[in-house]
Amino acid sequence: MEITNLQKIVDDWIQNHGVRYFNELTNMAQLTEEVGEVARIIARRYGEQSEKESDKQKDLGEELADVLFVVLCLANQTNTDLQAAFSKKMELKTKRDHDRHQSNEKLK
Repeated sequence: MEITNLQKIVDDWIQNHGVRYFNELTNMAQLTEEVGEVARIIARRYGEQSEKESDKQKDLGEELADVLFVVLCLANQTNTDLQAAFSKKMELKTKRDHDRHQSNEKLK
């Protein structure tokens, strides 16, 4: 599925189920909160911290989807074509980083 389609799905949901978009600063705070929830799961499940019993049932995919939802909201409300931006970024990273990563001894 194209990112453009995801942006439309989110916008349709906001129009049909939400009252309106939260303002950009509120969504930025929400994004920070959601990324923090992802970080907590990663740190406890895959890192060195012990996982609390209450965290064991948390779904990483669901938390990552929360991050994606808020990113798509921010893109919509700032009139950002995330598909175009992502395609441009991937092209840049491919040109810039291919040889650098291929020759990085730390990655072998």
